Amino acid sequence: MGLTLDTALLGAAVAIVLFAVALLYRVARGPTMEDRVIAINGVGTSTVVVLALLAAALDRPAFLDIAIVYALLNFLASVAISKFIVERGGVL
Repeated sequence: MGLTLDTALLGAAVAIVLFAVALLYRVARGPTMEDRVIAINGVGTSTVVVLALLAAALDRPAFLDIAIVYALLNFLASVAISKFIVERGGVL
């Protein structure tokens, strides 16, 4: 790949990392448990995208495998936490 495309992919990865850091504020401040779950899911999704961008920019296809596994774990964790919140009576 060209140097320009690699630089653009790395720049996009840095921008997404900055957005993920901004989401950490919502994780810390809440105010509700649902806000925190959504923010954590956003951070996880951002991590998957960053891993995919790094795989393309650095020509490391193994990062895509890690991204897929991380996406699955992120989804399962979000479902588990949401189920916990519903059973606790926090929603509806």
